[in-house]
Amino acid sequence: MSTTQEMAQPAMPEVDRLAANRAAIAARQARAELKRRLRSGEISPLKALEQSLIPGSPAATLRITDFLLSFPAIGSVKAERVREDLGISERKRLGGLGKLQREKLESFVRERLGTVVSDSRPPLTVLAGPTAVGKGTVAAYIREHFPDVRLSVSATTRAPRPGEENGKHYFFVDDEGFDRMLASDELLEWATVHNKYRYGTPRGPVLEAAERGEPVLLEIDLQGARQVRASMPEARLVFLAPPSWDELVNRLVGRGTEDQEERTRRLETARVELAAAEEFDEIIVNDEVPRAAARLVELMRGRG
Repeated sequence: MSTTQEMAQPAMPEVDRLAANRAAIAARQARAELKRRLRSGEISPLKALEQSLIPGSPAATLRITDFLLSFPAIGSVKAERVREDLGISERKRLGGLGKLQREKLESFVRERLGTVVSDSRPPLTVLAGPTAVGKGTVAAYIREHFPDVRLSVSATTRAPRPGEENGKHYFFVDDEGFDRMLASDELLEWATVHNKYRYGTPRGPVLEAAERGEPVLLEIDLQGARQVRASMPEARLVFLAPPSWDELVNRLVGRGTEDQEERTRRLETARVELAAAEEFDEIIVNDEVPRAAARLVELMRGRG
């Protein structure tokens, strides 16, 4: 086509251009609303997959990466890894998936939602999370209401307190005994607390319980969880998250066990700890203790 002919072509009417812009904005808003509903749980990922079969629907135009990021336990790094494992391009949208890709993605979603039961149980489930999120409360609820779950018993170099029993509350050892455990690689993780006493998780009881088919739970801090990941990669790491940052602040202030300076320090630490959630296999929001505990036990029993 010549330059003269090109210049002779009529320009798009301004009204059409405006209509196209309005349509594009509406489509973006619809996708944003869909992502919000997915993250909040108002719509299930399986329902979104079903809706993506409708041409032009918000679900059909949702990018695969945005879909994966809507899962609470998946961040950008994990989303990329999952997408690569599924063999789906980052530019793909849900409505443009091929039959095999859709089947793989649906299978992944069903496993994440717990609609598929796995026969494999991790030898150890580690529960960690930021300060004041309620790890101890959830663990205590499980101890009381789920007797089949065994809570891991730590070893410590401190002396027993009144009422504490060796093997039930802690394994009490002296410094030489703790050194021997370290030298023999008998600890999954360990730390020195308050620059005074050492605490650690013995490997033997965890493996013995796993052989008996007993689900084992270890409630620990973030650093300990990272050590367990390095020493027992087959363990499942679960991150306990607060419903919101404001709720975490309210819980910490409501405890009344720290002064203002200590609360400020703990909240600064909590911000860093929350950013580490992507390192974990699962994330559970502790909005209600019974529900969070039940979800955790489901994971420990090989579901979800």
